Amino acid sequence: MDKKKPLVLVCLDTVDELYPMLEKHFEVIRPPKGRDFTKAEIIDRIGEVDALCSVFDIPIDREIIDAGRNLRLISNYAVGFNNIDIEYSRAKGIAVTNTPQAVIAPTAELAFALMLSATRRLAELDRLLRKEQSNLQLSRLDRMGVDVFGKTLGIAGFGNIGRAVAMRAQAFGMHILYYKRHRLDTAEEQTLGVRYATIEDLFSESDILSLHMPYNKDSHHFVDAQRLRMMKPEAILINTARGAVVDENALVEALQKSVIAGAALDVFEDNDRPDKRLYDLDNVVMTPHVGTQTYDARVGMARELCNAMEGFFFRNGEGVPFVVRP
Repeated sequence: MDKKKPLVLVCLDTVDELYPMLEKHFEVIRPPKGRDFTKAEIIDRIGEVDALCSVFDIPIDREIIDAGRNLRLISNYAVGFNNIDIEYSRAKGIAVTNTPQAVIAPTAELAFALMLSATRRLAELDRLLRKEQSNLQLSRLDRMGVDVFGKTLGIAGFGNIGRAVAMRAQAFGMHILYYKRHRLDTAEEQTLGVRYATIEDLFSESDILSLHMPYNKDSHHFVDAQRLRMMKPEAILINTARGAVVDENALVEALQKSVIAGAALDVFEDNDRPDKRLYDLDNVVMTPHVGTQTYDARVGMARELCNAMEGFFFRNGEGVPFVVRP
């Protein structure tokens, strides 16, 4: 083992392209092909490690952090980082990075795909056609969808992904409302062709509401029963952010009672396991948390992760997307 190379523990299974990139500058411990390391395996291997490569669905808690006696960096293979105990990492002087750029296009594209599927009832019609096959006969007024052209898209959380969704929606002739904690200046709004809305106006004016905010204590249940009742009865909710941004029980009840017309969900509140009642609702489109599930995204995220690690260890932090800066 080259003692001069920092030692890296990769706890996730991902594209093979990651490892030649890492091995140029690091000594790498990788999991068996086809699976992640378990928590016990991470703790067993992390003792002398300089950096840990984590991912959104593997919690990095105090027990793991304390087991890393030499740990200087946690590099998350994701844009989100709520899987990591951020405050404890900061207290221990451990840097945390993420991969914010490579995830933008695929997540925005999935949000838009979910929007089109929900508005045109694609998943519902696909299931119906597979079931009925050549016996299917639809009247001209049966199971009608709605156009997105001319509709108002509300975007909650207007970071990189929210902006990318807005750009795609504008190409479809949609009007864009956005909400974020810190409003853009007027000139930027005009350049982007978007209009700021309060939370109340966002919920009440949007025909389609798409969520793109990070998950934290302030965004927990951002969509709750009260705000669902503010929405138009023909409105559709899209969530490609994090499951707990939505009160899922309140959403199920709103869908069952036609408080809103439909939902399109890539993430779910209970560790991405959908509420079982959702399976029976035709006005719901679901995917199993696949916002970045493209080959291009996975390779791009690997490249971004390696660049962040190289920047941390060899370039004094230059070009590193720090979540926590030591």
